[in-house]
Amino acid sequence: MTTERPRIPTTADERETLRGFLDFHRATLAKKCDGLSDEELRRQSMPPSTLSLLGLVRHMAEVERNWFRRVLGGEDIPLVWSDSFDFQAAYDAREATRAEAFAAWQAEVEHARRIEAAAESLEVTVHAERWGQDVSLRTVMLHMILEYGRHNGHADFLREGVDGTVGV
Repeated sequence: MTTERPRIPTTADERETLRGFLDFHRATLAKKCDGLSDEELRRQSMPPSTLSLLGLVRHMAEVERNWFRRVLGGEDIPLVWSDSFDFQAAYDAREATRAEAFAAWQAEVEHARRIEAAAESLEVTVHAERWGQDVSLRTVMLHMILEYGRHNGHADFLREGVDGTVGV
C-alpha cells in the first residue's frame, strides 16, 4: 500500500486550510507505516518505552475518538484501549496487528470528518467537562494538527530505526 498525501490548500478559507493540514498529517502517519510488516510496526524505540509505529496509530485513534466523538459530539463512549482514560495505554502494541489498529484509527478519522463537516462553523463551542472549560471546533482542529505533527516526528525516528527510511 502506498499512501498519497493530499495537497494542502494555499489560498483556501480558514476551515479548508485547517482541514487540509489535518488530512495531510493523518496521511503522513499512514505513509510512515507503508510497506512494513506487523512485526516491524510493533518494533519499539528503546527500553523502557513501548512506543512503536503501531502504538502511535492506536494512540491517534484514541485521540481522534476523544476530541471529536466524546468532546465535540458529546458521545458517552469509552476509549478503545484503556479503561482509565490513559491515552498512553494504546502505545503498548506488542500484541497488536496492522489490521486492527488501522481499522480502529480509520473508523475514528471517518467519525471525526463527519462531525467536523456537520458543524455549522469553527466557532461551534462545547463544554469539555474533563478540562472544565469550553472548546471550539477551531481549537480541536488546531490541537489535532499539533498532536499529529508531534507524533509524526516520533514516527520519523521510529521508521528510520526499522529500515533506515527517512523523509517519507
